[in-house]
Amino acid sequence: MTTKHWAWPVIAGTAAITLVGCGTSEAPKEDSASGSALTITDARGKKVTLDGPAERVVGTEWNVVESLVTLGVEPVGVADVKGYRAYDTAAPLTGDVKDIGTRGEPSVDTVAALEPDLIVATDDLPASAVTQLSKVAPLIVVRAADAGRQIEQMTDNVNLIAKATGTEDRARTEIAAFREKIAQGKKELAAAGLDGEKVAFADGWKEGSQVSVRPYVKGSLITDINTELGLVSPWTMKGDKGYGLAATDVEGLTKIGDAQFVYIANTADNGDPFAEGLKDNAVWKSLPFVKKDNVHRLPDGIWMFGGTASMTQYVDALVDALAP
Repeated sequence: MTTKHWAWPVIAGTAAITLVGCGTSEAPKEDSASGSALTITDARGKKVTLDGPAERVVGTEWNVVESLVTLGVEPVGVADVKGYRAYDTAAPLTGDVKDIGTRGEPSVDTVAALEPDLIVATDDLPASAVTQLSKVAPLIVVRAADAGRQIEQMTDNVNLIAKATGTEDRARTEIAAFREKIAQGKKELAAAGLDGEKVAFADGWKEGSQVSVRPYVKGSLITDINTELGLVSPWTMKGDKGYGLAATDVEGLTKIGDAQFVYIANTADNGDPFAEGLKDNAVWKSLPFVKKDNVHRLPDGIWMFGGTASMTQYVDALVDALAP
Protein backbone atom coordinates (compact mmCIF):
# COMPACT_ATOMS: atom_id res chain seq x y z
CA MET A 1 0.00 0.00 0.00
CA THR A 2 1.40 3.37 -0.95
CA THR A 3 1.42 6.72 0.81
CA LYS A 4 -1.33 7.77 -1.56
CA HIS A 5 -3.47 5.05 -0.09
CA TRP A 6 -3.22 6.23 3.48
CA ALA A 7 0.46 5.54 4.08
CA TRP A 8 -0.60 2.50 6.06
CA PRO A 9 2.05 0.06 7.27
CA VAL A 10 4.28 -1.11 4.46
CA ILE A 11 3.57 -4.76 3.68
CA ALA A 12 6.27 -7.06 2.40
CA GLY A 13 4.93 -9.68 -0.08
CA THR A 14 -3.51 0.08 37.07
CA ALA A 15 -7.18 0.19 36.00
CA ALA A 16 -9.96 -2.18 36.91
CA ILE A 17 -10.35 -3.48 33.41
CA THR A 18 -9.73 -6.76 31.65
CA LEU A 19 -8.17 -6.38 28.21
CA VAL A 20 -8.44 -9.67 26.37
CA GLY A 21 -5.18 -11.45 26.97
CA CYS A 22 -3.37 -8.38 28.25
CA GLY A 23 -2.88 -9.86 31.68
CA THR A 24 -1.51 -13.12 30.42
CA SER A 25 0.46 -12.45 27.25
CA GLU A 26 4.20 -12.27 27.62
CA ALA A 27 6.52 -9.97 25.74
CA PRO A 28 9.72 -11.43 24.27
CA LYS A 29 12.09 -11.95 27.17
CA GLU A 30 15.53 -10.59 27.80
CA ASP A 31 17.57 -13.77 27.82
CA SER A 32 20.64 -12.67 29.68
CA ALA A 33 22.68 -9.76 30.86
CA SER A 34 26.41 -9.87 31.43
CA GLY A 35 27.65 -6.62 32.89
CA SER A 36 25.86 -3.98 30.84
CA ALA A 37 25.41 -6.22 27.78
CA LEU A 38 21.91 -7.33 26.82
CA THR A 39 20.80 -10.31 24.79
CA ILE A 40 17.23 -10.02 23.58
CA THR A 41 15.06 -12.37 21.56
CA ASP A 42 13.01 -10.52 18.99
CA ALA A 43 9.86 -11.45 17.07
CA ARG A 44 11.83 -13.64 14.67
CA GLY A 45 13.10 -15.74 17.57
CA LYS A 46 16.53 -14.29 16.84
CA LYS A 47 18.84 -13.43 19.73
CA VAL A 48 20.33 -9.97 19.38
CA THR A 49 23.13 -8.77 21.66
CA LEU A 50 23.62 -5.13 22.58
CA ASP A 51 26.56 -3.60 24.44
CA GLY A 52 24.06 -1.99 26.78
CA PRO A 53 20.73 -0.12 26.65
CA ALA A 54 20.58 1.52 23.24
CA GLU A 55 20.66 5.31 23.04
CA ARG A 56 21.23 5.98 19.35
CA VAL A 57 18.27 4.24 17.76
CA VAL A 58 16.90 4.17 14.22
CA GLY A 59 13.26 3.26 13.51
CA THR A 60 12.11 2.02 10.11
CA GLU A 61 8.36 2.04 10.77
CA TRP A 62 6.13 4.64 12.41
CA ASN A 63 4.70 2.45 15.17
CA VAL A 64 8.18 1.65 16.51
CA VAL A 65 9.16 5.31 16.21
CA GLU A 66 6.09 6.25 18.23
CA SER A 67 7.01 3.71 20.90
CA LEU A 68 10.56 5.03 21.08
CA VAL A 69 9.39 8.62 21.54
CA THR A 70 6.75 7.55 24.06
CA LEU A 71 9.46 5.79 26.05
CA GLY A 72 11.60 8.94 26.08
CA VAL A 73 14.07 7.79 23.42
CA GLU A 74 14.42 10.34 20.64
CA PRO A 75 15.46 8.36 17.54
CA VAL A 76 18.42 9.59 15.50
CA GLY A 77 16.92 8.25 12.26
CA VAL A 78 13.35 7.77 11.10
CA ALA A 79 11.88 6.57 7.81
CA ASP A 80 9.75 9.25 6.10
CA VAL A 81 9.96 11.93 8.77
CA LYS A 82 7.48 14.19 6.98
CA GLY A 83 4.93 11.40 6.78
CA TYR A 84 5.38 10.50 10.43
CA ARG A 85 4.80 14.10 11.50
CA ALA A 86 1.62 14.25 9.43
CA TYR A 87 0.11 10.88 10.31
CA ASP A 88 1.30 10.28 13.90
CA THR A 89 0.86 13.35 16.11
CA ALA A 90 0.50 11.47 19.40
CA ALA A 91 4.27 11.26 19.99
CA PRO A 92 5.89 14.15 18.10
CA LEU A 93 9.53 14.19 17.12
CA THR A 94 11.20 17.13 18.81
CA GLY A 95 14.87 16.80 17.96
CA ASP A 96 16.92 17.00 14.79
CA VAL A 97 16.16 13.59 13.36
CA LYS A 98 17.60 12.27 10.10
CA ASP A 99 15.25 11.01 7.40
CA ILE A 100 16.53 7.57 6.33
CA GLY A 101 14.30 7.15 3.29
CA THR A 102 11.05 5.28 2.79
CA ARG A 103 9.61 2.78 5.21
CA GLY A 104 9.76 0.03 2.63
CA GLU A 105 13.25 0.84 1.41
CA PRO A 106 15.39 2.73 3.95
CA SER A 107 18.82 3.91 2.87
CA VAL A 108 21.48 1.61 4.29
CA ASP A 109 24.19 4.24 3.74
CA THR A 110 22.19 6.91 5.57
CA VAL A 111 21.58 4.58 8.50
CA ALA A 112 25.25 3.56 8.64
CA ALA A 113 26.35 7.20 8.75
CA LEU A 114 24.28 7.70 11.90
CA GLU A 115 26.31 5.01 13.73
CA PRO A 116 23.28 3.70 15.64
CA ASP A 117 23.44 1.42 18.67
CA LEU A 118 20.24 -0.24 17.50
CA ILE A 119 17.87 -0.43 14.55
CA VAL A 120 14.23 -1.31 15.23
CA ALA A 121 12.15 -2.66 12.36
CA THR A 122 8.91 -4.56 11.91
CA ASP A 123 8.33 -7.80 10.06
CA ASP A 124 6.76 -5.73 7.28
CA LEU A 125 10.25 -4.65 6.23
CA PRO A 126 11.49 -6.77 3.30
CA ALA A 127 13.92 -9.50 4.32
CA SER A 128 16.60 -8.09 2.01
CA ALA A 129 16.48 -4.76 3.84
CA VAL A 130 16.64 -6.51 7.21
CA THR A 131 19.72 -8.41 6.08
CA GLN A 132 21.48 -5.30 4.83
CA LEU A 133 20.65 -3.21 7.88
CA SER A 134 21.75 -6.01 10.23
CA LYS A 135 25.28 -5.55 8.86
CA VAL A 136 25.22 -1.91 10.00
CA ALA A 137 24.13 -2.31 13.63
CA PRO A 138 22.22 -4.70 15.91
CA LEU A 139 18.67 -4.95 14.60
CA ILE A 140 15.55 -6.18 16.36
CA VAL A 141 12.31 -6.98 14.60
CA VAL A 142 8.88 -6.61 16.19
CA ARG A 143 5.73 -8.09 14.74
CA ALA A 144 3.87 -5.28 13.00
CA ALA A 145 0.36 -6.58 13.69
CA ASP A 146 -1.58 -9.70 14.62
CA ALA A 147 -5.31 -9.81 13.94
CA GLY A 148 -5.66 -12.47 16.63
CA ARG A 149 -4.27 -10.27 19.44
CA GLN A 150 -3.73 -6.69 18.36
CA ILE A 151 -3.73 -5.01 21.77
CA GLU A 152 -1.42 -7.60 23.28
CA GLN A 153 0.89 -7.40 20.27
CA MET A 154 1.04 -3.63 20.62
CA THR A 155 2.03 -3.82 24.28
CA ASP A 156 4.47 -6.66 23.59
CA ASN A 157 6.22 -4.39 21.10
CA VAL A 158 6.43 -1.56 23.62
CA ASN A 159 7.91 -3.93 26.19
CA LEU A 160 10.47 -5.34 23.77
CA ILE A 161 11.64 -1.89 22.70
CA ALA A 162 11.78 -0.88 26.37
CA LYS A 163 14.06 -3.83 27.18
CA ALA A 164 16.42 -2.82 24.41
CA THR A 165 16.53 0.81 25.53
CA GLY A 166 16.53 0.38 29.30
CA THR A 167 13.14 2.06 29.69
CA GLU A 168 11.11 -0.74 31.28
CA ASP A 169 9.76 1.50 34.07
CA ARG A 170 8.53 4.02 31.54
CA ALA A 171 6.88 1.23 29.54
CA ARG A 172 4.98 0.00 32.57
CA THR A 173 3.76 3.53 33.27
CA GLU A 174 2.67 4.12 29.68
CA ILE A 175 0.85 0.80 29.36
CA ALA A 176 -0.93 1.36 32.68
CA ALA A 177 -2.01 4.83 31.53
CA PHE A 178 -3.33 3.37 28.28
CA ARG A 179 -5.36 0.77 30.16
CA GLU A 180 -6.71 3.45 32.45
CA LYS A 181 -7.77 5.47 29.41
CA ILE A 182 -9.71 2.46 28.09
CA ALA A 183 -11.45 2.08 31.44
CA GLN A 184 -12.28 5.78 31.57
CA GLY A 185 -13.57 5.82 27.99
CA LYS A 186 -15.75 2.76 28.57
CA LYS A 187 -17.26 4.42 31.63
CA GLU A 188 -17.98 7.67 29.78
CA LEU A 189 -19.61 5.90 26.84
CA ALA A 190 -21.75 3.79 29.16
CA ALA A 191 -22.84 6.92 31.04
CA ALA A 192 -23.95 8.37 27.71
CA GLY A 193 -26.08 5.28 27.04
CA LEU A 194 -23.72 3.97 24.37
CA ASP A 195 -22.74 0.62 25.86
CA GLY A 196 -23.29 -1.90 23.07
CA GLU A 197 -23.60 0.83 20.43
CA LYS A 198 -22.80 -0.27 16.88
CA VAL A 199 -19.82 1.65 15.56
CA ALA A 200 -18.25 1.04 12.17
CA PHE A 201 -14.76 2.44 11.58
CA ALA A 202 -13.28 2.80 8.11
CA ASP A 203 -10.97 4.87 6.03
CA GLY A 204 -10.85 5.32 2.29
CA TRP A 205 -9.51 7.14 -0.73
CA LYS A 206 -10.75 8.54 -3.99
CA GLU A 207 -9.31 7.73 -7.40
CA GLY A 208 -11.05 9.59 -10.16
CA SER A 209 -14.76 9.27 -9.44
CA GLN A 210 -14.37 6.00 -7.53
CA VAL A 211 -14.25 5.94 -3.71
CA SER A 212 -12.68 2.85 -2.15
CA VAL A 213 -13.59 2.03 1.43
CA ARG A 214 -11.39 0.08 3.84
CA PRO A 215 -13.38 -1.34 6.78
CA TYR A 216 -11.52 -1.97 10.02
CA VAL A 217 -13.22 -5.25 10.89
CA LYS A 218 -12.88 -7.71 13.75
CA GLY A 219 -9.18 -8.23 14.35
CA SER A 220 -8.11 -4.68 13.55
CA LEU A 221 -6.49 -2.68 16.32
CA ILE A 222 -9.16 0.04 16.12
CA THR A 223 -12.04 -2.44 16.37
CA ASP A 224 -10.33 -4.30 19.21
CA ILE A 225 -10.08 -0.99 21.06
CA ASN A 226 -13.75 -0.27 20.32
CA THR A 227 -14.70 -3.68 21.69
CA GLU A 228 -12.85 -2.97 24.92
CA LEU A 229 -14.81 0.30 25.11
CA GLY A 230 -18.06 -1.65 25.07
CA LEU A 231 -18.91 -0.93 21.42
CA VAL A 232 -19.96 -3.43 18.77
CA SER A 233 -18.68 -3.65 15.22
CA PRO A 234 -21.39 -4.13 12.56
CA TRP A 235 -18.86 -5.24 9.94
CA THR A 236 -19.46 -8.87 8.99
CA MET A 237 -16.71 -9.31 6.40
CA LYS A 238 -13.32 -10.84 7.19
CA GLY A 239 -10.11 -8.89 7.19
CA ASP A 240 -6.52 -9.85 6.52
CA LYS A 241 -4.62 -11.90 9.09
CA GLY A 242 -2.19 -9.13 9.94
CA TYR A 243 -4.16 -5.93 10.26
CA GLY A 244 -7.83 -6.96 10.21
CA LEU A 245 -8.57 -4.79 7.18
CA ALA A 246 -11.10 -5.49 4.45
CA ALA A 247 -12.15 -3.78 1.24
CA THR A 248 -15.50 -2.58 -0.09
CA ASP A 249 -17.16 0.35 -1.83
CA VAL A 250 -20.05 2.68 -1.06
CA GLU A 251 -22.58 -0.09 -1.75
CA GLY A 252 -20.88 -2.15 0.94
CA LEU A 253 -21.80 0.49 3.48
CA THR A 254 -25.46 -0.46 3.10
CA LYS A 255 -24.71 -3.68 4.98
CA ILE A 256 -23.83 -2.06 8.29
CA GLY A 257 -27.34 -0.77 8.90
CA ASP A 258 -28.15 1.86 11.48
CA ALA A 259 -24.69 2.19 13.01
CA GLN A 260 -22.50 5.12 13.90
CA PHE A 261 -19.92 5.65 11.16
CA VAL A 262 -16.47 6.86 12.22
CA TYR A 263 -13.48 7.66 10.05
CA ILE A 264 -10.18 9.50 9.84
CA ALA A 265 -9.52 11.37 6.60
CA ASN A 266 -6.00 12.85 6.85
CA THR A 267 -6.70 15.33 4.07
CA ALA A 268 -3.06 16.35 3.57
CA ASP A 269 -2.70 14.19 0.47
CA ASN A 270 -6.02 12.45 0.04
CA GLY A 271 -8.95 14.77 0.57
CA ASP A 272 -12.02 13.67 2.50
CA PRO A 273 -13.23 10.54 0.66
CA PHE A 274 -16.62 10.55 2.37
CA ALA A 275 -17.76 14.14 2.99
CA GLU A 276 -16.29 15.31 -0.31
CA GLY A 277 -15.98 12.20 -2.44
CA LEU A 278 -19.50 10.93 -1.78
CA LYS A 279 -21.42 14.15 -1.19
CA ASP A 280 -23.43 13.72 -4.42
CA ASN A 281 -23.64 9.93 -4.28
CA ALA A 282 -27.22 8.68 -4.01
CA VAL A 283 -26.28 5.51 -2.13
CA TRP A 284 -24.26 7.48 0.44
CA LYS A 285 -27.08 9.97 0.98
CA SER A 286 -29.55 7.12 1.53
CA LEU A 287 -27.57 5.46 4.33
CA PRO A 288 -29.26 5.59 7.76
CA PHE A 289 -26.21 7.00 9.54
CA VAL A 290 -25.87 9.75 6.95
CA LYS A 291 -29.55 10.70 7.22
CA LYS A 292 -29.31 10.77 11.02
CA ASP A 293 -26.03 12.71 11.01
CA ASN A 294 -24.25 9.85 12.75
CA VAL A 295 -21.11 10.29 10.66
CA HIS A 296 -18.07 11.31 12.68
CA ARG A 297 -14.77 12.42 11.22
CA LEU A 298 -12.03 12.21 13.85
CA PRO A 299 -9.07 14.62 13.80
CA ASP A 300 -6.23 14.10 11.36
CA GLY A 301 -2.96 12.76 12.70
CA ILE A 302 -4.28 9.80 14.68
CA TRP A 303 -2.21 6.83 13.51
CA MET A 304 -4.57 3.87 13.27
CA PHE A 305 -1.68 1.38 13.45
CA GLY A 306 0.24 3.07 16.26
CA GLY A 307 1.09 2.34 19.87
CA THR A 308 -0.26 3.30 23.26
CA ALA A 309 0.01 7.04 22.58
CA SER A 310 -2.00 6.86 19.34
CA MET A 311 -4.61 4.58 20.85
CA THR A 312 -4.99 6.89 23.85
CA GLN A 313 -5.43 9.76 21.40
CA TYR A 314 -7.99 7.70 19.48
CA VAL A 315 -10.03 6.89 22.59
CA ASP A 316 -10.21 10.57 23.53
CA ALA A 317 -11.29 11.56 20.01
CA LEU A 318 -13.87 8.79 19.75
CA VAL A 319 -15.46 9.56 23.12
CA ASP A 320 -15.57 13.26 22.25
CA ALA A 321 -17.31 12.42 18.96
CA LEU A 322 -19.85 9.95 20.29
CA ALA A 323 -20.53 11.45 23.71
CA PRO A 324 -19.76 15.20 23.44
